Amino acid sequence: MKGKMKVAVMLGIGKMGFEERDIPQPKDDEVLVKLEYVGICGSDLHYYESGAIGDYVVKPPFVLGHEPGGTVVEVGKNVTHLKVGDRVALEPGKTCGHCEFCKTGRYNLCPDVVFFATPPVDGVFQEYVAHEAGLCFKLPDNVSTMEGALIEPLAVGFHAARQGGAQAGQVAVVTGAGCIGLVSMMALKAMGVSKVYSVDVMDKRLDKALELGADGVINGSREDAVKKVMELTGGMGCDLVIETAGTEITTRQAVQMTKKGATIVLVGYSKTGEIKMPISLALDKELTFKTVFRYRHIYPMAIDAVASGRVNLKGIVTNEFALDDIQEAMDESVNNKADIVKAVVKIC
Repeated sequence: MKGKMKVAVMLGIGKMGFEERDIPQPKDDEVLVKLEYVGICGSDLHYYESGAIGDYVVKPPFVLGHEPGGTVVEVGKNVTHLKVGDRVALEPGKTCGHCEFCKTGRYNLCPDVVFFATPPVDGVFQEYVAHEAGLCFKLPDNVSTMEGALIEPLAVGFHAARQGGAQAGQVAVVTGAGCIGLVSMMALKAMGVSKVYSVDVMDKRLDKALELGADGVINGSREDAVKKVMELTGGMGCDLVIETAGTEITTRQAVQMTKKGATIVLVGYSKTGEIKMPISLALDKELTFKTVFRYRHIYPMAIDAVASGRVNLKGIVTNEFALDDIQEAMDESVNNKADIVKAVVKIC
Protein backbone atom coordinates (compact mmCIF):
# COMPACT_ATOMS: atom_id res chain seq x y z
CA MET A 1 0.00 0.00 0.00
CA LYS A 2 1.42 3.36 -1.02
CA GLY A 3 0.68 6.63 0.69
CA LYS A 4 1.20 8.68 3.82
CA MET A 5 0.00 8.19 7.37
CA LYS A 6 -0.42 10.35 10.46
CA VAL A 7 2.01 9.63 13.30
CA ALA A 8 1.82 11.07 16.82
CA VAL A 9 5.31 11.83 18.09
CA MET A 10 6.79 12.85 21.40
CA LEU A 11 8.65 16.10 20.72
CA GLY A 12 10.02 16.50 24.21
CA ILE A 13 9.08 15.96 27.84
CA GLY A 14 5.37 16.68 28.14
CA LYS A 15 5.00 17.67 24.49
CA MET A 16 3.28 15.76 21.69
CA GLY A 17 2.92 16.60 18.02
CA PHE A 18 2.32 15.01 14.63
CA GLU A 19 4.32 13.98 11.60
CA GLU A 20 3.38 12.61 8.21
CA ARG A 21 5.34 9.50 7.29
CA ASP A 22 5.25 6.91 4.54
CA ILE A 23 2.97 3.93 5.13
CA PRO A 24 5.40 1.05 5.81
CA GLN A 25 5.68 -1.75 3.27
CA PRO A 26 5.38 -5.27 4.71
CA LYS A 27 8.21 -7.73 4.13
CA ASP A 28 7.57 -11.28 2.91
CA ASP A 29 6.91 -12.57 6.45
CA GLU A 30 5.01 -9.51 7.65
CA VAL A 31 1.51 -8.07 7.46
CA LEU A 32 0.44 -4.46 7.20
CA VAL A 33 -2.07 -3.61 9.91
CA LYS A 34 -4.39 -0.62 9.94
CA LEU A 35 -4.38 0.23 13.62
CA GLU A 36 -7.68 0.94 15.33
CA TYR A 37 -6.86 1.11 19.04
CA VAL A 38 -3.66 1.54 21.04
CA GLY A 39 -3.61 1.46 24.84
CA ILE A 40 -1.74 4.05 26.89
CA CYS A 41 0.64 2.16 29.18
CA GLY A 42 2.40 3.29 32.34
CA SER A 43 5.72 3.09 30.52
CA ASP A 44 4.41 5.51 27.87
CA LEU A 45 3.52 7.94 30.64
CA HIS A 46 6.91 7.49 32.30
CA TYR A 47 8.74 8.30 29.06
CA TYR A 48 6.40 11.25 28.51
CA GLU A 49 6.99 12.63 32.02
CA SER A 50 10.72 12.01 32.42
CA GLY A 51 12.15 11.16 29.00
CA ALA A 52 13.72 7.90 30.14
CA ILE A 53 13.28 4.60 31.95
CA GLY A 54 16.64 3.46 33.27
CA ASP A 55 19.07 3.25 30.39
CA TYR A 56 16.33 3.68 27.77
CA VAL A 57 16.38 7.37 26.85
CA VAL A 58 13.96 9.02 24.43
CA LYS A 59 15.49 10.97 21.57
CA PRO A 60 12.70 13.04 19.99
CA PRO A 61 10.84 12.78 17.75
CA PHE A 62 9.80 9.44 19.24
CA VAL A 63 6.64 7.38 18.80
CA LEU A 64 5.09 5.97 21.97
CA GLY A 65 2.53 3.15 22.28
CA HIS A 66 2.96 -0.62 22.36
CA GLU A 67 -0.54 -2.01 22.96
CA PRO A 68 -2.07 -2.27 19.46
CA GLY A 69 -5.10 -3.86 17.85
CA GLY A 70 -6.23 -3.47 14.25
CA THR A 71 -7.12 -5.04 10.92
CA VAL A 72 -4.83 -6.65 8.33
CA VAL A 73 -4.86 -4.71 5.05
CA GLU A 74 -1.93 -6.34 3.25
CA VAL A 75 0.01 -9.62 3.64
CA GLY A 76 3.55 -10.59 2.68
CA LYS A 77 3.98 -13.38 0.15
CA ASN A 78 5.13 -15.93 2.76
CA VAL A 79 2.18 -15.37 5.10
CA THR A 80 -0.45 -18.12 5.04
CA HIS A 81 -2.30 -17.96 8.37
CA LEU A 82 -3.66 -14.42 7.98
CA LYS A 83 -5.59 -12.66 5.23
CA VAL A 84 -6.79 -9.16 4.44
CA GLY A 85 -9.68 -8.29 6.74
CA ASP A 86 -8.53 -10.35 9.71
CA ARG A 87 -8.64 -8.44 12.99
CA VAL A 88 -5.53 -8.99 15.10
CA ALA A 89 -3.80 -8.32 18.40
CA LEU A 90 -0.11 -7.56 17.94
CA GLU A 91 2.52 -8.90 20.32
CA PRO A 92 4.97 -5.98 20.32
CA GLY A 93 8.35 -7.70 20.81
CA LYS A 94 10.34 -9.34 18.01
CA THR A 95 13.12 -11.56 19.37
CA CYS A 96 16.25 -12.96 17.74
CA GLY A 97 15.15 -16.62 17.74
CA HIS A 98 18.60 -18.11 18.22
CA CYS A 99 19.92 -17.04 21.65
CA GLU A 100 19.85 -19.30 24.73
CA PHE A 101 16.60 -17.77 25.94
CA CYS A 102 14.77 -18.00 22.63
CA LYS A 103 15.88 -21.59 22.12
CA THR A 104 14.65 -22.62 25.57
CA GLY A 105 11.27 -20.93 25.10
CA ARG A 106 12.00 -17.98 27.39
CA TYR A 107 11.98 -15.52 24.53
CA ASN A 108 10.84 -12.61 26.70
CA LEU A 109 14.38 -12.61 28.14
CA CYS A 110 16.04 -12.30 24.71
CA PRO A 111 18.75 -9.60 24.98
CA ASP A 112 18.21 -8.53 21.38
CA VAL A 113 14.45 -8.02 21.44
CA VAL A 114 13.04 -5.24 19.30
CA PHE A 115 10.04 -3.92 21.24
CA PHE A 116 7.59 -1.20 20.25
CA ALA A 117 8.12 2.11 22.09
CA THR A 118 11.34 1.05 23.78
CA PRO A 119 14.01 3.53 22.64
CA PRO A 120 15.35 3.63 20.01
CA VAL A 121 12.46 1.56 18.54
CA ASP A 122 9.37 3.61 17.67
CA GLY A 123 5.96 2.59 18.95
CA VAL A 124 2.57 2.58 17.27
CA PHE A 125 0.63 5.78 17.96
CA GLN A 126 0.12 5.89 14.21
CA GLU A 127 -2.29 4.75 11.51
CA TYR A 128 -0.42 1.72 10.11
CA VAL A 129 2.33 -0.67 11.12
CA ALA A 130 4.12 -3.52 9.35
CA HIS A 131 4.74 -6.35 11.80
CA GLU A 132 5.94 -9.94 11.78
CA ALA A 133 2.93 -12.10 10.95
CA GLY A 134 3.84 -14.67 13.58
CA LEU A 135 3.35 -11.98 16.22
CA CYS A 136 -0.12 -11.04 14.96
CA PHE A 137 -2.88 -13.10 16.55
CA LYS A 138 -6.28 -13.37 14.87
CA LEU A 139 -9.19 -12.27 17.05
CA PRO A 140 -12.43 -14.27 17.27
CA ASP A 141 -15.57 -12.58 15.98
CA ASN A 142 -16.72 -11.69 19.50
CA VAL A 143 -13.46 -9.96 20.50
CA SER A 144 -13.12 -6.32 19.42
CA THR A 145 -9.93 -4.62 18.26
CA MET A 146 -10.06 -2.49 21.40
CA GLU A 147 -9.90 -5.70 23.43
CA GLY A 148 -7.19 -6.85 21.03
CA ALA A 149 -5.10 -3.85 22.01
CA LEU A 150 -5.53 -4.76 25.68
CA ILE A 151 -4.33 -8.33 25.23
CA GLU A 152 -0.83 -6.93 25.80
CA PRO A 153 -1.36 -5.86 29.43
CA LEU A 154 -3.57 -8.92 30.04
CA ALA A 155 -0.62 -11.07 28.96
CA VAL A 156 1.42 -9.50 31.76
CA GLY A 157 -1.30 -10.44 34.24
CA PHE A 158 -1.46 -14.05 33.05
CA HIS A 159 2.33 -14.34 33.10
CA ALA A 160 2.34 -13.06 36.69
CA ALA A 161 -0.35 -15.57 37.68
CA ARG A 162 1.59 -18.38 36.02
CA GLN A 163 4.81 -17.33 37.72
CA GLY A 164 2.96 -17.52 41.02
CA GLY A 165 1.64 -21.02 40.37
CA ALA A 166 -1.96 -19.82 40.66
CA GLN A 167 -4.49 -22.58 41.20
CA ALA A 168 -7.86 -23.45 42.70
CA GLY A 169 -8.08 -23.45 46.47
CA GLN A 170 -5.72 -20.53 46.96
CA VAL A 171 -6.30 -17.13 48.50
CA ALA A 172 -4.43 -14.41 46.62
CA VAL A 173 -3.89 -10.69 47.12
CA VAL A 174 -3.04 -8.20 44.38
CA THR A 175 -1.42 -5.01 45.63
CA GLY A 176 -2.19 -2.14 43.30
CA ALA A 177 -5.42 -1.82 41.30
CA GLY A 178 -4.20 0.05 38.27
CA CYS A 179 -4.35 -1.59 34.85
CA ILE A 180 -1.76 -4.29 35.59
CA GLY A 181 -3.21 -4.97 39.02
CA LEU A 182 -6.68 -5.36 37.55
CA VAL A 183 -5.63 -7.68 34.73
CA SER A 184 -3.61 -9.72 37.25
CA MET A 185 -6.69 -10.03 39.44
CA MET A 186 -8.80 -11.13 36.46
CA ALA A 187 -6.12 -13.59 35.34
CA LEU A 188 -6.08 -15.16 38.81
CA LYS A 189 -9.84 -15.54 38.77
CA ALA A 190 -9.76 -17.00 35.25
CA MET A 191 -7.20 -19.56 36.42
CA GLY A 192 -9.50 -20.71 39.21
CA VAL A 193 -8.02 -19.05 42.29
CA SER A 194 -10.71 -19.27 44.95
CA LYS A 195 -10.43 -15.85 46.58
CA VAL A 196 -8.69 -12.76 45.21
CA TYR A 197 -8.48 -9.49 47.13
CA SER A 198 -7.31 -6.15 45.71
CA VAL A 199 -5.42 -3.50 47.68
CA ASP A 200 -5.06 0.14 46.63
CA VAL A 201 -5.45 3.65 48.05
CA MET A 202 -7.80 4.99 45.35
CA ASP A 203 -11.50 4.26 45.75
CA LYS A 204 -12.29 4.44 42.04
CA ARG A 205 -9.76 1.73 41.30
CA LEU A 206 -11.07 -0.44 44.11
CA ASP A 207 -14.62 0.03 42.83
CA LYS A 208 -13.39 -1.10 39.42
CA ALA A 209 -11.75 -4.16 41.01
CA LEU A 210 -15.07 -5.17 42.58
CA GLU A 211 -16.87 -4.57 39.29
CA LEU A 212 -14.41 -6.85 37.51
CA GLY A 213 -14.66 -9.74 39.96
CA ALA A 214 -12.48 -9.18 43.02
CA ASP A 215 -13.82 -11.03 46.06
CA GLY A 216 -13.04 -8.05 48.25
CA VAL A 217 -11.04 -4.83 48.37
CA ILE A 218 -8.87 -3.11 50.94
CA ASN A 219 -8.15 0.62 50.96
CA GLY A 220 -4.63 0.78 52.36
CA SER A 221 -4.98 4.46 53.24
CA ARG A 222 -7.82 3.74 55.66
CA GLU A 223 -7.04 0.34 57.11
CA ASP A 224 -4.08 -1.90 57.84
CA ALA A 225 -3.86 -4.11 54.77
CA VAL A 226 -1.83 -6.80 56.54
CA LYS A 227 -4.22 -6.95 59.49
CA LYS A 228 -7.20 -7.14 57.14
CA VAL A 229 -5.71 -9.99 55.10
CA MET A 230 -4.97 -11.91 58.29
CA GLU A 231 -8.60 -11.43 59.37
CA LEU A 232 -9.87 -12.62 55.99
CA THR A 233 -7.72 -15.75 56.17
CA GLY A 234 -8.41 -16.71 59.76
CA GLY A 235 -4.94 -15.64 60.86
CA MET A 236 -3.16 -17.88 58.34
CA GLY A 237 -2.18 -15.34 55.69
CA CYS A 238 -2.60 -15.65 51.92
CA ASP A 239 -1.06 -18.19 49.57
CA LEU A 240 0.00 -15.75 46.87
CA VAL A 241 0.66 -12.04 46.44
CA ILE A 242 1.06 -10.34 43.09
CA GLU A 243 2.71 -6.99 43.80
CA THR A 244 2.01 -4.44 41.04
CA ALA A 245 2.28 -1.12 42.89
CA GLY A 246 6.08 -1.04 42.93
CA THR A 247 6.33 0.62 46.35
CA GLU A 248 8.39 -0.34 49.36
CA ILE A 249 5.40 -0.37 51.70
CA THR A 250 3.37 -2.77 49.54
CA THR A 251 6.36 -5.03 49.03
CA ARG A 252 6.98 -5.20 52.77
CA GLN A 253 3.29 -5.84 53.34
CA ALA A 254 3.44 -8.72 50.86
CA VAL A 255 6.04 -10.44 53.03
CA GLN A 256 3.98 -9.81 56.14
CA MET A 257 0.57 -10.92 54.83
CA THR A 258 1.62 -14.24 53.28
CA LYS A 259 1.48 -17.59 55.04
CA LYS A 260 4.54 -19.80 55.40
CA GLY A 261 5.63 -21.37 52.14
CA ALA A 262 3.75 -18.79 50.07
CA THR A 263 4.80 -17.13 46.82
CA ILE A 264 5.25 -13.44 46.04
CA VAL A 265 5.39 -12.27 42.43
CA LEU A 266 7.02 -8.88 41.94
CA VAL A 267 5.62 -7.03 38.92
CA GLY A 268 5.72 -3.31 39.70
CA TYR A 269 8.88 -1.28 39.20
CA SER A 270 9.88 1.05 42.02
CA LYS A 271 10.74 4.65 41.19
CA THR A 272 14.16 4.33 42.84
CA GLY A 273 14.95 0.83 41.58
CA GLU A 274 15.66 -0.34 45.14
CA ILE A 275 13.40 -1.60 47.94
CA LYS A 276 14.14 -2.71 51.50
CA MET A 277 12.35 -5.85 52.65
CA PRO A 278 12.04 -7.73 55.96
CA ILE A 279 14.25 -10.50 54.63
CA SER A 280 14.52 -12.29 57.99
CA LEU A 281 10.77 -12.76 58.03
CA ALA A 282 10.86 -13.94 54.42
CA LEU A 283 13.49 -16.53 55.34
CA ASP A 284 11.56 -17.68 58.39
CA LYS A 285 8.49 -18.20 56.21
CA GLU A 286 10.49 -19.87 53.42
CA LEU A 287 8.80 -17.64 50.86
CA THR A 288 9.33 -18.01 47.13
CA PHE A 289 9.95 -14.83 45.17
CA LYS A 290 9.25 -14.63 41.46
CA THR A 291 9.61 -11.68 39.13
CA VAL A 292 8.00 -10.74 35.82
CA PHE A 293 9.49 -9.30 32.67
CA ARG A 294 6.75 -8.92 30.07
CA TYR A 295 5.40 -12.38 29.09
CA ARG A 296 5.89 -15.42 26.87
CA HIS A 297 3.53 -17.83 25.08
CA ILE A 298 0.50 -16.03 26.52
CA TYR A 299 -1.43 -14.33 23.71
CA PRO A 300 -3.51 -17.34 22.60
CA MET A 301 -4.69 -18.18 26.12
CA ALA A 302 -5.35 -14.51 26.90
CA ILE A 303 -7.46 -14.10 23.75
CA ASP A 304 -9.36 -17.29 24.59
CA ALA A 305 -10.05 -16.04 28.12
CA VAL A 306 -11.61 -12.88 26.70
CA ALA A 307 -13.56 -14.71 23.98
CA SER A 308 -15.00 -17.18 26.50
CA GLY A 309 -16.12 -14.42 28.85
CA ARG A 310 -13.80 -15.40 31.67
CA VAL A 311 -12.09 -11.99 31.49
CA ASN A 312 -14.01 -8.71 31.03
CA LEU A 313 -11.23 -6.82 29.29
CA LYS A 314 -13.46 -3.96 28.10
CA GLY A 315 -14.28 -3.28 31.72
CA ILE A 316 -10.88 -1.83 32.57
CA VAL A 317 -11.23 1.01 30.04
CA THR A 318 -12.37 4.25 31.65
CA ASN A 319 -11.35 6.75 28.95
CA GLU A 320 -11.10 6.83 25.16
CA PHE A 321 -9.30 9.55 23.19
CA ALA A 322 -8.96 10.24 19.47
CA LEU A 323 -5.48 10.23 17.93
CA ASP A 324 -5.94 13.93 17.13
CA ASP A 325 -6.27 14.52 20.88
CA ILE A 326 -3.05 12.73 21.84
CA GLN A 327 -1.74 15.71 23.83
CA GLU A 328 -4.89 15.76 25.96
CA ALA A 329 -4.78 11.98 26.25
CA MET A 330 -1.26 11.99 27.67
CA ASP A 331 -1.78 15.00 29.92
CA GLU A 332 -5.03 13.64 31.35
CA SER A 333 -3.48 10.23 31.94
CA VAL A 334 -0.58 11.83 33.82
CA ASN A 335 -2.58 14.36 35.82
CA ASN A 336 -5.76 12.44 36.59
CA LYS A 337 -4.54 9.06 37.78
CA ALA A 338 -7.20 8.89 40.48
CA ASP A 339 -9.96 8.76 37.86
CA ILE A 340 -8.31 7.25 34.78
CA VAL A 341 -7.77 3.54 35.33
CA LYS A 342 -7.03 2.72 31.69
CA ALA A 343 -7.11 4.96 28.63
CA VAL A 344 -7.03 3.94 25.00
CA VAL A 345 -6.38 5.94 21.85
CA LYS A 346 -8.77 5.35 18.95
CA ILE A 347 -6.61 5.61 15.85
CA CYS A 348 -9.39 5.51 13.24
